Amino acid sequence: MPKKPSSKQQPPPTSTPKPSSLNPNWPPLRPLVPSTSLTLDPLLPDQIYLIRNFFPSALCKTYAAFLASLPLTTTPGKPKKGDAVRVNDRFQIQDVGFAEMLWSQTALSELVMHPGGVSDEYGYDDEEEEEQIEEEEIDVKHTWGGDPIGLNPNIRIYRYSKGQFFAQHYDDSNTLTFTKPGQPPRAARTTWTLLIYLTGCEGGETVFYPEATRADRNPAPVSVAPEPGMALLHRHGDRCMLHEGKEVRQGEKWVLRSDLVVAR
Repeated sequence: MPKKPSSKQQPPPTSTPKPSSLNPNWPPLRPLVPSTSLTLDPLLPDQIYLIRNFFPSALCKTYAAFLASLPLTTTPGKPKKGDAVRVNDRFQIQDVGFAEMLWSQTALSELVMHPGGVSDEYGYDDEEEEEQIEEEEIDVKHTWGGDPIGLNPNIRIYRYSKGQFFAQHYDDSNTLTFTKPGQPPRAARTTWTLLIYLTGCEGGETVFYPEATRADRNPAPVSVAPEPGMALLHRHGDRCMLHEGKEVRQGEKWVLRSDLVVAR
């Protein structure tokens, strides 16, 4: 079984490909569904959240076609010692601008910062609203592991074709210097993995394996089937659950990945 990482650990420098120097001309993020029409659904409270219809079908098709034009690299079938077996095609780039687009131009920042859906339309008076906001801020910090400030500019694109998969593994937490247009750099770290599924396929489920507890000695796996436009957030680092990407049996699974970043 893969070794569970510490939140203080850094992955080996050679364990992941170097980001591309290519500067993709990302398609506009439209059309989009407004945050008022979306919800952050707890599939497993405090561990896994889903946002269905995060990308509309038209945007999924646009992005899947665009990503297919990028120079993807096939990962080696035989990993280094200690690394999980991963067989897929991928593209990786450091792109501050696109990470900010994904965070602020979509409903993501609103749903992360207001997971309970609190808004002025509920009609709180000033004192009640202030108390509600204070309670919500505490919940936000607890849920996300700190104050969310954006997404990791390390953008990864994954394509899983028939027969490809990602064996059981844990996702690392990383420290970074977070930059945002117009703001000074900040010390930060990643706490949650963000996956955006752009296509559906047969197989290819992301399966999580909860740890046994006194109340449940043999918890059932939690399986998430790829659904076009669905976003998945799951904890990583020292509270990451063991998980895997099941083999694709038919079709292709396209995934856009980043990480939630909090201040430290």
